[in-house]
Amino acid sequence: MFSSESPEENEHSHAASVTLTDEAGRSLPCYKERSLFVEDQEYVLLLPVDAAIEIFAWQADGEEEEAIPVEDDETIDQIFTTAEAVLAEQNLILKRTAFVLTVAGELPAVDETELFTLEIEEEGADLDPEQLQLLASFYHEEQEYAIYTPLDPLMFFARINAVNHPELLSPEEFRKLQPLLEEQLFDELE
Repeated sequence: MFSSESPEENEHSHAASVTLTDEAGRSLPCYKERSLFVEDQEYVLLLPVDAAIEIFAWQADGEEEEAIPVEDDETIDQIFTTAEAVLAEQNLILKRTAFVLTVAGELPAVDETELFTLEIEEEGADLDPEQLQLLASFYHEEQEYAIYTPLDPLMFFARINAVNHPELLSPEEFRKLQPLLEEQLFDELE
Protein backbone atom coordinates (compact mmCIF):
# COMPACT_ATOMS: atom_id res chain seq x y z
CA MET A 1 0.00 0.00 0.00
CA PHE A 2 1.29 3.48 -0.73
CA SER A 3 0.84 6.73 1.08
CA SER A 4 -0.33 9.85 -0.66
CA GLU A 5 0.23 13.51 -0.08
CA SER A 6 -3.24 14.25 -1.44
CA PRO A 7 -5.45 15.64 1.34
CA GLU A 8 -8.47 13.87 -0.16
CA GLU A 9 -6.78 10.47 0.15
CA ASN A 10 -5.27 11.24 3.55
CA GLU A 11 -8.66 12.08 5.05
CA HIS A 12 -9.44 8.37 4.78
CA SER A 13 -6.16 7.12 6.23
CA HIS A 14 -7.67 6.80 9.70
CA ALA A 15 -11.20 5.85 8.64
CA ALA A 16 -12.41 2.36 9.41
CA SER A 17 -12.18 -0.03 6.49
CA VAL A 18 -14.52 -2.89 5.67
CA THR A 19 -14.80 -5.26 2.75
CA LEU A 20 -17.92 -5.99 0.71
CA THR A 21 -18.04 -9.44 -0.91
CA ASP A 22 -20.22 -10.51 -3.82
CA GLU A 23 -21.73 -13.92 -4.66
CA ALA A 24 -18.70 -14.78 -6.83
CA GLY A 25 -16.37 -14.29 -3.85
CA ARG A 26 -14.82 -11.07 -5.19
CA SER A 27 -14.10 -8.39 -2.62
CA LEU A 28 -14.35 -4.60 -2.61
CA PRO A 29 -12.34 -2.79 0.09
CA CYS A 30 -14.24 0.30 1.29
CA TYR A 31 -13.90 3.14 3.75
CA LYS A 32 -16.73 3.39 6.26
CA GLU A 33 -17.96 6.96 5.69
CA ARG A 34 -20.97 6.92 8.03
CA SER A 35 -22.53 4.55 10.48
CA LEU A 36 -26.22 4.85 11.42
CA PHE A 37 -28.47 2.84 13.68
CA VAL A 38 -32.13 2.27 12.83
CA GLU A 39 -34.12 0.10 15.23
CA ASP A 40 -30.91 -1.40 16.73
CA GLN A 41 -29.57 -2.36 13.28
CA GLU A 42 -26.30 -0.77 12.12
CA TYR A 43 -26.15 0.55 8.57
CA VAL A 44 -23.04 1.93 6.92
CA LEU A 45 -22.35 4.23 3.99
CA LEU A 46 -19.28 2.90 2.16
CA LEU A 47 -16.84 4.50 -0.29
CA PRO A 48 -14.62 2.13 -2.32
CA VAL A 49 -10.90 2.57 -1.59
CA ASP A 50 -10.13 2.64 -5.33
CA ALA A 51 -11.93 4.65 -8.03
CA ALA A 52 -14.92 3.00 -9.67
CA ILE A 53 -14.95 2.69 -13.45
CA GLU A 54 -17.53 1.84 -16.07
CA ILE A 55 -16.87 0.39 -19.51
CA PHE A 56 -19.15 1.26 -22.41
CA ALA A 57 -19.43 -0.20 -25.90
CA TRP A 58 -20.11 2.42 -28.56
CA GLN A 59 -22.76 1.34 -31.06
CA ALA A 60 -24.21 3.15 -34.05
CA ASP A 61 -27.86 4.11 -33.63
CA GLY A 62 -28.85 5.66 -36.94
CA GLU A 63 -26.71 8.78 -37.39
CA GLU A 64 -25.75 8.92 -33.70
CA GLU A 65 -23.60 6.70 -31.53
CA GLU A 66 -24.98 5.23 -28.33
CA ALA A 67 -22.97 4.17 -25.28
CA ILE A 68 -24.11 0.78 -23.96
CA PRO A 69 -22.79 -0.19 -20.49
CA VAL A 70 -20.84 -3.44 -20.45
CA GLU A 71 -22.22 -5.33 -17.48
CA ASP A 72 -22.11 -9.03 -18.34
CA ASP A 73 -19.21 -11.05 -16.96
CA GLU A 74 -18.57 -12.86 -20.24
CA THR A 75 -17.87 -9.64 -22.17
CA ILE A 76 -15.81 -8.23 -19.30
CA ASP A 77 -13.75 -11.44 -19.29
CA GLN A 78 -13.10 -11.05 -23.04
CA ILE A 79 -11.99 -7.38 -22.89
CA PHE A 80 -10.40 -7.28 -19.42
CA THR A 81 -6.78 -7.85 -20.55
CA THR A 82 -7.02 -5.13 -23.21
CA ALA A 83 -8.68 -2.68 -20.81
CA GLU A 84 -6.00 -3.50 -18.22
CA ALA A 85 -3.24 -2.74 -20.76
CA VAL A 86 -4.62 0.64 -21.89
CA LEU A 87 -5.12 1.74 -18.27
CA ALA A 88 -1.58 0.58 -17.37
CA GLU A 89 -0.30 3.12 -19.91
CA GLN A 90 -1.67 5.77 -17.50
CA ASN A 91 -0.22 4.02 -14.42
CA LEU A 92 -3.68 2.82 -13.42
CA ILE A 93 -4.22 -0.74 -12.22
CA LEU A 94 -7.56 -2.29 -13.24
CA LYS A 95 -9.12 -4.53 -10.60
CA ARG A 96 -11.95 -7.07 -10.89
CA THR A 97 -13.69 -6.22 -7.62
CA ALA A 98 -17.13 -7.00 -6.19
CA PHE A 99 -20.10 -5.06 -7.60
CA VAL A 100 -17.96 -2.71 -9.72
CA LEU A 101 -14.66 -2.58 -11.58
CA THR A 102 -12.10 -0.29 -9.93
CA VAL A 103 -8.72 1.25 -10.70
CA ALA A 104 -5.88 1.98 -8.32
CA GLY A 105 -3.56 4.87 -9.02
CA GLU A 106 -3.78 8.59 -9.54
CA LEU A 107 -6.60 9.59 -11.86
CA PRO A 108 -5.85 12.30 -14.43
CA ALA A 109 -7.11 15.83 -13.78
CA VAL A 110 -10.66 16.45 -15.00
CA ASP A 111 -10.69 17.66 -18.60
CA GLU A 112 -14.04 19.27 -19.48
CA THR A 113 -13.65 18.13 -23.11
CA GLU A 114 -13.43 14.49 -21.99
CA LEU A 115 -16.69 14.42 -19.99
CA PHE A 116 -19.67 12.25 -20.86
CA THR A 117 -23.12 12.78 -19.38
CA LEU A 118 -25.12 9.63 -18.82
CA GLU A 119 -28.88 10.07 -18.63
CA ILE A 120 -30.16 7.48 -16.18
CA GLU A 121 -33.68 6.24 -16.83
CA GLU A 122 -35.25 4.13 -14.13
CA GLU A 123 -38.96 3.54 -13.89
CA GLY A 124 -40.52 5.44 -11.00
CA ALA A 125 -37.31 7.32 -10.16
CA ASP A 126 -36.26 10.85 -10.91
CA LEU A 127 -32.47 10.46 -11.17
CA ASP A 128 -29.97 13.19 -11.99
CA PRO A 129 -27.69 12.65 -14.99
CA GLU A 130 -24.29 11.19 -14.09
CA GLN A 131 -21.10 12.86 -15.32
CA LEU A 132 -18.24 10.57 -16.25
CA GLN A 133 -14.63 11.31 -17.20
CA LEU A 134 -13.00 9.42 -20.07
CA LEU A 135 -9.90 7.50 -18.97
CA ALA A 136 -9.18 5.48 -22.11
CA SER A 137 -10.70 3.93 -25.19
CA PHE A 138 -9.77 0.81 -27.13
CA TYR A 139 -10.95 -1.66 -29.74
CA HIS A 140 -11.55 -5.35 -29.23
CA GLU A 141 -12.64 -7.45 -32.21
CA GLU A 142 -13.63 -4.30 -34.14
CA GLN A 143 -15.87 -3.06 -31.29
CA GLU A 144 -15.00 0.31 -29.76
CA TYR A 145 -15.00 0.50 -25.95
CA ALA A 146 -14.48 3.44 -23.62
CA ILE A 147 -13.51 3.40 -19.94
CA TYR A 148 -14.97 6.14 -17.75
CA THR A 149 -14.89 7.03 -14.06
CA PRO A 150 -17.79 8.86 -12.39
CA LEU A 151 -17.04 12.40 -11.19
CA ASP A 152 -19.25 11.85 -8.15
CA PRO A 153 -17.99 9.12 -5.84
CA LEU A 154 -19.79 5.80 -5.99
CA MET A 155 -21.21 4.97 -2.56
CA PHE A 156 -22.69 1.71 -1.27
CA PHE A 157 -25.18 1.30 1.54
CA ALA A 158 -24.95 -1.86 3.64
CA ARG A 159 -26.20 -3.40 6.85
CA ILE A 160 -23.79 -4.90 9.36
CA ASN A 161 -24.79 -8.53 9.89
CA ALA A 162 -24.59 -10.69 13.04
CA VAL A 163 -20.94 -11.62 12.36
CA ASN A 164 -19.99 -7.94 11.87
CA HIS A 165 -19.66 -8.07 8.06
CA PRO A 166 -21.34 -5.60 5.69
CA GLU A 167 -24.12 -6.87 3.43
CA LEU A 168 -25.15 -4.71 0.49
CA LEU A 169 -28.79 -3.60 0.63
CA SER A 170 -30.99 -4.41 -2.32
CA PRO A 171 -32.56 -1.39 -4.08
CA GLU A 172 -35.95 -2.35 -2.56
CA GLU A 173 -34.51 -2.50 0.98
CA PHE A 174 -32.79 0.84 0.45
CA ARG A 175 -36.02 2.49 -0.76
CA LYS A 176 -37.86 1.22 2.35
CA LEU A 177 -35.15 2.48 4.70
CA GLN A 178 -34.36 5.74 2.90
CA PRO A 179 -36.94 7.93 4.73
CA LEU A 180 -35.76 6.65 8.15
CA LEU A 181 -32.11 7.16 7.26
CA GLU A 182 -32.69 10.64 5.88
CA GLU A 183 -34.60 11.55 9.04
CA GLN A 184 -31.72 10.36 11.22
CA LEU A 185 -29.13 12.21 9.11
CA PHE A 186 -31.25 15.37 9.24
CA ASP A 187 -31.57 15.07 13.04
CA GLU A 188 -27.77 14.70 13.36
CA LEU A 189 -27.21 17.87 11.32
CA GLU A 190 -29.46 20.02 13.50
